[in-house]
Amino acid sequence: MANIVALVGRPNVGKSTLFNRLTKRRMAIVDPTAGVTRDRHYGKSDWNGLEFSVIDTGGYVVGSDDVFEEQIRQQVDLALEEATVILFLVDAMEGITPMDKEVAEILRRGGKKVFVVANKADNSQIMAQSGDFYELGMGEVFPVSSINGSGTGDLLDEVVKTMEKIPEDPRNEELPRFAVIGRPNVGKSSLINALIGKERNIVTDIPGTTRDSIYTRYNSFGFDFYLVDTAGLRKKGKVSENIEFYSVMRSVRAIENADVCLLMLDATQGIEAQDINIFGLATRNNKGVVILVNKWDLVKKDHKAVKIFEEAILERIAPFQDVPIIFTSVLNKQRIFKAMETAVEVFHNRQRKVPTSKLNEALLPVIENSPPPATKGKYIKIKYITQLPTHYPSFVFFCNLPQYIKDPYSRFLENQIRKKWNFRGVPLKLYFRKK
Repeated sequence: MANIVALVGRPNVGKSTLFNRLTKRRMAIVDPTAGVTRDRHYGKSDWNGLEFSVIDTGGYVVGSDDVFEEQIRQQVDLALEEATVILFLVDAMEGITPMDKEVAEILRRGGKKVFVVANKADNSQIMAQSGDFYELGMGEVFPVSSINGSGTGDLLDEVVKTMEKIPEDPRNEELPRFAVIGRPNVGKSSLINALIGKERNIVTDIPGTTRDSIYTRYNSFGFDFYLVDTAGLRKKGKVSENIEFYSVMRSVRAIENADVCLLMLDATQGIEAQDINIFGLATRNNKGVVILVNKWDLVKKDHKAVKIFEEAILERIAPFQDVPIIFTSVLNKQRIFKAMETAVEVFHNRQRKVPTSKLNEALLPVIENSPPPATKGKYIKIKYITQLPTHYPSFVFFCNLPQYIKDPYSRFLENQIRKKWNFRGVPLKLYFRKK
């Protein structure tokens, strides 16, 4: 089961600051509503060798003038349902507030493991005040300072003790794992039914390693892979107002258990903000991606329609644009097998290893002809390149001044790698280290 830590608390207690510290970077999913942009943060963290996801839920409020109050509360409720562990943040400087007591009561009813985190305990005097939060009756209180990191190590030591160790995987590791992801009602369940519905005799259900990622082995027509399916498992009664948020929560789990993600879009609606959010989740987790534009049969089109739609998608997913896009109609079974062929190709691209000698032979002359721009009068020299032994393609460039390599030049190098080797559909990670 994937471990998920949810940060919960009233507004302005420092949840985002703690989130940034745990994930070591800021990652946000943006949901534009009625002209207002709200960020919902998802990230990866690890402690003592145990990896987990972190979700910043937004402030839990009741009775405010905020027009989004109800939606924020529902988001928190959904996060609580999905989470393995809850970090209940309170403000050590302000002490207990009526809102803290309300949130504590909600968390008690939830039945999940909760850690009370007294944030902003930046000195010994405030740290002593954090003892007041024992009044909430929720067990030990952990004084921390998200700004400088004090106390977070002790907190995480206890948090990871409550997490489940990921069991040994019973599946054949050599077979690709394809997750069907996307917004609700884009055709995820229909795709899976189209692939396996008529071939029940060749389907073997394997017990999944998580409670809501179901592995189904598909072995027919020259294909042999696992489908990771989370479609159709939503508790509909609880998601009427926040179905988009809930779809992202489910996608987190599906993505973590896949090699390649089949991101389905609805051709009748175009590519929307939530599609970009889910695409970002897959690429940040270093998974291969194939974009399926479903319901293509319902679109009025001319000879330019495919090109226009492709350009609109590529513009939205930039800068990572080396992604296959396939136009399908699951209902009519149009191009669904081409989609599977492409997913298998992306799976193999993700496993591609480039010999160090070939990398240096191909890239060093390009770098010599187009070196990194000088910074502060200093010239950057890249001496050596090698691919790292990771589960996804990652490359390290050894140079004299790695801190001066900027994003545009990093993208230039990535494009050079893509020109020379087929990494279509696969995010690449580039690192710069001092030789």
